[in-house]
Amino acid sequence: MTLEAHSLGHGYGGEDVFESLSLSVSPGEVVAIIGPSGVGKSTLLRLLALFDRPDEGTITYDGDSVWQLPKQRRLEYRRRIGMVFQEASLFDASVRRNATYGLRVRQSWGDRLRHELARLVSRPNGTSAALEALRTVGLADNADQDAASLSGGEKQRVAFARALAYEPDVLLLDEPTSDLDPRNTAVIEDAIQQARNRGIGVAIATHDMHQAERIADRVAVLLDNELIEIGSTEIVFDDPTDDRTRKFIDGELVY
Repeated sequence: MTLEAHSLGHGYGGEDVFESLSLSVSPGEVVAIIGPSGVGKSTLLRLLALFDRPDEGTITYDGDSVWQLPKQRRLEYRRRIGMVFQEASLFDASVRRNATYGLRVRQSWGDRLRHELARLVSRPNGTSAALEALRTVGLADNADQDAASLSGGEKQRVAFARALAYEPDVLLLDEPTSDLDPRNTAVIEDAIQQARNRGIGVAIATHDMHQAERIADRVAVLLDNELIEIGSTEIVFDDPTDDRTRKFIDGELVY
């Protein structure tokens, strides 16, 4: 599923967050969204996740303008999107139960989607999709542990596994490693690359320039209420077309 935003404009309280923003995320690519705090990275991800409706512009999935569709069709698209926030929000339950939450919610999809759900819950090798996702983030051996007893980094890894377990077409990540130590960050970054290799499109908002360089295929730069540049990681970091991009990356712009 290809996600595209066309000429998006959005604001709060009469103040524009950004305007005329266009962006795409294709299957099997990682797009890093960088920019200073408060520039609208989280707002953009919420729009792409269909949590909020843009004030202007359109969002399309595989060519369908989502906000022009009936509510049920729109919900079907939303269910194909995984979202991981900066802070993990886990239930007071086992790691396994937290990781299977997305799958259990989707049991209400109806007959047309039950076959797909069954395919995810029971794999040919007998391994559940949730356990496989936990294995991706290195927590399969903790499946029966109380999630409340995990470290902050481990909780974030469970949140990532929860989004990954139902095999979304698009994975949206909002600063998922900002509070993590290097080890947990490395695990999450490796899981992002595994998702990419499986054909999942990934958009990650990050303030970590080195992370964007390490994992992204393309980088989008949000500054001054607009997307000032988007291009391959090498070009954006080594030879940007907008001088503001260079100054931001080099730390010359103060916000």
